[in-house]
Amino acid sequence: MTDNAANRRDFLTGKALRSNIERAGDELADEIAAADAIPSAGDTVRLATRAMACEFAIIMNPGPADQVTKASAALDRVHELEAQMTVYRDESELSQINRRAADEPVEVEAALFELLLQARQIAVETNEAFDPTAGPLIDLWRTCRQAVRLPTDDEINERQELTGIDQIDFDEDLCAVSFRKPGVELNLGGIGKGYALDRVGQLLLDDGLDNWLFHGGNSSLLARGNHNALGGWPVGLRNPLFPKQRLATVLLRDCALSTSGTGVQHFRLEGERYGHILDPRSGWPADGMLSVTVLAPTAADADALSTAFFVMGVESSQHYCDNRDGVGAILIPPPRRGRTLEPIVCGISEEALFFTETP
Repeated sequence: MTDNAANRRDFLTGKALRSNIERAGDELADEIAAADAIPSAGDTVRLATRAMACEFAIIMNPGPADQVTKASAALDRVHELEAQMTVYRDESELSQINRRAADEPVEVEAALFELLLQARQIAVETNEAFDPTAGPLIDLWRTCRQAVRLPTDDEINERQELTGIDQIDFDEDLCAVSFRKPGVELNLGGIGKGYALDRVGQLLLDDGLDNWLFHGGNSSLLARGNHNALGGWPVGLRNPLFPKQRLATVLLRDCALSTSGTGVQHFRLEGERYGHILDPRSGWPADGMLSVTVLAPTAADADALSTAFFVMGVESSQHYCDNRDGVGAILIPPPRRGRTLEPIVCGISEEALFFTETP
């Protein structure tokens, strides 16, 4: 091992962190793991805005003043994308599609149509563990949660009649979609943040900004270039059982990362715990995983696949990674013995993944 490689490994595994606590690599890893922290001023430059019910932030190395202007202009694009994709504003393009597509084909802006095709492909490849038409089921569970009750089988069956990617017809010549029955709708909540990262990230690259980490809500990230001579950007991963503790550090370079879990968003009823990630095939919350982290070439892919893998479970997710170039995952099922986690790593190099030693 070269001195540089040894130094980098020492840095990321914690041997050198204690003596370099002020340095950006350590702070950045800790701060992405903790939603309320920020990178250290002076070592990194950070710009943030709030959209899609979370914070989006671009983190850059110190550099020319014009990089801040360029990054700020690119970050404004997030709001435009939210206005296009949200289902919570009547005037959004997606809301208009949902209102009209059961009556007639609706033309879709070209980039958004490409996203819908990407969502369809992932739905097919994951046997609809990821389903962009699952909105009716999501709405049902939200309503039942507010009423402190579980949905009935009849309610679930009724909503499932409106879901499934085969409910949507895509006209690739016209960039148009149509729905096969009233009540079908598109919801991009499982892929939209990643798509926004990809679109804004391309703007940054087009403006000559090559080294940055861009995150949406801390759970979806896109990285380009290098930070602190590490060969990438160190990103901390939470322990799903003890969220204040770091489980591992991923060295992210020129790819995306997304984490899905139900540690925060869940509710309890009659002693049972129900997470917010639904298996659209059963209509019930998925319960076979604690946490899933996916690395993929694009943030949209990582975003959608982290949800899909959470639903699919270990074996199917491993099979997917084995058959897709550039896709890797850290799968964490519930512990078999006490509170000892047994992460399963698929397609991620040891040079890019460093587990924190158990205290």
